[in-house]
Amino acid sequence: MSLTVLEQAIQRYYATDRNLRIKEETQARYLVPQVDLASWTLDTLDWTGDELVLDIGAGRGSHYERLMRDKPHLRYYALDLSPQMLLCHPGDAGRLACADAMRLPYADDSFDVVMANDMLYHLADLDEGLREIKRVMKPDGRLLAATESMFSLPELQVLLRRAIVLLSRNGANADPPLAPVNAFALENGVRILGRYFFAVVRHDLPAALHFPDIEPALDYVDSMRGLREHGLPADVNWDDMMLIMRQQMTQLSKLLGKLELTVVSGAIVASDRGGFIKDFVARGGGQA
Repeated sequence: MSLTVLEQAIQRYYATDRNLRIKEETQARYLVPQVDLASWTLDTLDWTGDELVLDIGAGRGSHYERLMRDKPHLRYYALDLSPQMLLCHPGDAGRLACADAMRLPYADDSFDVVMANDMLYHLADLDEGLREIKRVMKPDGRLLAATESMFSLPELQVLLRRAIVLLSRNGANADPPLAPVNAFALENGVRILGRYFFAVVRHDLPAALHFPDIEPALDYVDSMRGLREHGLPADVNWDDMMLIMRQQMTQLSKLLGKLELTVVSGAIVASDRGGFIKDFVARGGGQA
């Protein structure tokens, strides 16, 4: 079966760990307030410390070391579609699987916690993926899904639009390419997960990227090329657009003395009986 344009873009983006590494390093260096995003995400869940965990779309394993440092008795398994990502993962190779989230290679009712961080918006069939997640979760298991807001990076969207207007024959009718996060974001994630789970809780983390100069900001934008370039108008070249972006960012930085991009991300926790909802269900507050 042939891949869609978006699926091909996702494969290109994750062909190496470069783009994900730039994203993580940019957030670690320039995010205000300074927050360890992986630790913040993990802390939205109440852990007992002995859970059996599945990390779907684990990538470079950014959550693994923090989990095992604080909870050494966890039993951790990870899955990613990209073999290149798994080569960078610090976990036990025997517990790492190169597989599709749409066809999880695990038995029913296996895991206490399933993590699907910054990956649900990549699924070609989100409903099928969520059915698979629920299948491998124990009845009192919990899903932890980090994602971004649809309205994150609004300043970047404005700059992209201006660049495209200047370059495209369509002018003002040309819209900047959207990030795939719109498929599963903070704003619609609760509603989507509510179709599959009895209780869903959303945690928001508003922040901003403060760049002292434009070079790391440009590197950050250029790292998104694999996911966004296919959405450009046919007459707009990515490299040409980046030249306009450089000019705009330079002007803004001179005018304001810095460059800021608003970032809104968060985590959504869902369960039928476990964790935060366990006592409520035990008191007869609802049926899973």
